[in-house]
Amino acid sequence: MLPGHCKDVAVKWVDFELTAENIDREIQGKKAYTRCDHYVLRNGDEAAVVAISKAEGMELFRPIIDHRIVALPEDIDIVVDPSIDVINPSSMARVAERHPGRTVVVEGLFGHVSFVRPDEIVRLEVLDVVPPSPSKLSVLVERALDAGLVHHPVVPRYTEVDLNELASGIATPAIVFPCEASGLTSDRRIYYLDQVPDVDEETTLVGCDLSGRIFRTLYRRDITRVEMCPQELAPRDGRKRLVKCCRVREGYQLKGDLAVVPWGATVEEVADAINALLSTTA
Repeated sequence: MLPGHCKDVAVKWVDFELTAENIDREIQGKKAYTRCDHYVLRNGDEAAVVAISKAEGMELFRPIIDHRIVALPEDIDIVVDPSIDVINPSSMARVAERHPGRTVVVEGLFGHVSFVRPDEIVRLEVLDVVPPSPSKLSVLVERALDAGLVHHPVVPRYTEVDLNELASGIATPAIVFPCEASGLTSDRRIYYLDQVPDVDEETTLVGCDLSGRIFRTLYRRDITRVEMCPQELAPRDGRKRLVKCCRVREGYQLKGDLAVVPWGATVEEVADAINALLSTTA
């Protein structure tokens, strides 16, 4: 229902009360521009939204052959905010979230007008590890949404797994992390696996399966490991969720309701993964 573009929405000021009967009478026998799929009818501070169907043809204006009232004034909130890009589905989804149960007509950036219905929000779970903070994946998701690269009305929810908390219960004298990250702290001695340190004491690895294999290759012994891979930590609860994993080298992978991007993902890879994930029904 969310219009693909504000060009698909025609704003029409009328001087009659916005009731179903008056709207039906107004639209009967009228023609509409070829691009128009919806009317936003305005009368003073009130609005109504109507979906229309036009006769087939190549003419610029074609007869309206059917219409459906999407919402009447009692179910509509009007928002005037030039910071909102009405062409961006995620921007409109966040507007809808602030007006639960209401159809929202928005006059936004450049004076463009569109609308969003309350049931159009798509929820996306995003799980990542910190530090550094904020998590890289949350930043990339926000950039993808702001840039309009995501084609769904997404409202993300961010969950961060704190590596310092994972390490807080470790009892060994030392801890090994895969690499140094700003914000990692511990009252125990810390080693960073990518620096290939001399480790001659009992220690615990906070890392993924690959880190464990690297440790065994370097030091020819096993090590106790605390899992930190977002893909492994992600709950399998049927929610659409985005994570990152170093086993994905480029692009993305879909695993049911899970989209997995590389540890060093780009904004484009994140956007592609979200679009693919939300286009599936798995």
